[in-house]
Amino acid sequence: MADLFASDDALTGADAVSDTAPLADRLRPRTLAEVVGQEHLTGSEGAIGRMVAAGRLSSIILWGPPGTGKTTTARLLADAVGMRFEPISAVFSGVADLKKVFAAAKEHGRRGDKTLLFVDEIHRFNRAQQDGFLPFVENGTVTLVGATTENPSFELNAALLSRAQVLILRRLDAAALEQLLDRAEAVTGRALPLDADAREALVASADGDGRFLLNQVETLYAIDIAEPLDPAGLSALLHRRVAVYDKDREGHYNLISALHKSLRGSDPQAALYYMARMLVAGEQPLYVLRRLVRFAAEDIGLADPQALVQCLAAKEAYDFLGSPEGEVAIVQACLYCATAPKSNAAYMAMKASFKSARDTGSLMPPQNILNAPTKLMKDVGYGKGYQYDHDAADGFSGANYWPDEMVPQTFYAPTDRGYEARIAERIAYWQRLRAERGAG
Repeated sequence: MADLFASDDALTGADAVSDTAPLADRLRPRTLAEVVGQEHLTGSEGAIGRMVAAGRLSSIILWGPPGTGKTTTARLLADAVGMRFEPISAVFSGVADLKKVFAAAKEHGRRGDKTLLFVDEIHRFNRAQQDGFLPFVENGTVTLVGATTENPSFELNAALLSRAQVLILRRLDAAALEQLLDRAEAVTGRALPLDADAREALVASADGDGRFLLNQVETLYAIDIAEPLDPAGLSALLHRRVAVYDKDREGHYNLISALHKSLRGSDPQAALYYMARMLVAGEQPLYVLRRLVRFAAEDIGLADPQALVQCLAAKEAYDFLGSPEGEVAIVQACLYCATAPKSNAAYMAMKASFKSARDTGSLMPPQNILNAPTKLMKDVGYGKGYQYDHDAADGFSGANYWPDEMVPQTFYAPTDRGYEARIAERIAYWQRLRAERGAG
């Protein structure tokens, strides 16, 4: 699919754009300087700006959301360094198409013409197909410019990534989208039929996608609107862009990471925002609940033992009520976790104890704490000298419970936050008694 401002004609090298062409085609940039929102790359100090200034282009991967100008940037980059622009889409192309492209690039290379091979949706090629690019990139037959909306770390071969620089295109901000609206009004000679608030709402509705915004503008121009629309009128006429959120891809992991970090940082407002982003975009509520349960155990633990209880209760409430009524229970659990005292002491104790268990293997516990259900076991010393704590002063014997070959370890170190402060006092009390009784 063509990217921001790029038409099929543009991709085949045609320059003329008629007045009846789609607005996005009529507004497509003629130079890299006209690409909006990506100045960090196209400016004189940006990676693309430096390549153009040097007149040398290396293979790159353009990674960014839809409608941010990946195809347009690649096409203009080819123009800027005097290369053939050869576009293919991984959605519609296969091995046979690639062979034709490489053969043509070789032929043009013999005549001194270098080829920029632009591969849209490059992540859709499988691993073997991606490997097929390598010899032609290495021997200079083509300079590869790939475009993807997915995280290259997950979707592209390491060998391909090692030969290409990843450049990140940013979601278009409000200022960049406003530039597109200004250009649309200038090229059409018509003001948008919107009041100031509706214009702001139109920009927000695009969610950073320039192509979507211009399609919305074209719809507005195609309708006979007598009076400028307010936000309510605009909402009734147009729809919002659906938020980008792939449940098994980077958007999913970014938002759950943001939720977890906001909870850990005790910011209930941000935590609610990211949780709402996930649920509004269609995430399964039970997935969010599972993450809250995990957070309660990992990041709160015994600083507030009720956090885990609250999260499990929220799961039960959601199972009982369903959506949308049950979602308020998820909100309650989220707020409880965000505002609870934090401690990862139990989580760290788990990791340390598991490591020790793996390292020490099958050491026998001391015989005094082993049961002796048979006469033979009793005769060899099982249970001998065991002190029943309830019979000892303070209900504490101070006996040794560690294998004879091990020095006693400390895995759990409670913090001074929340309920753990009381636990820390108890542990210190028992350590003092143990030392006094000579077993420490």
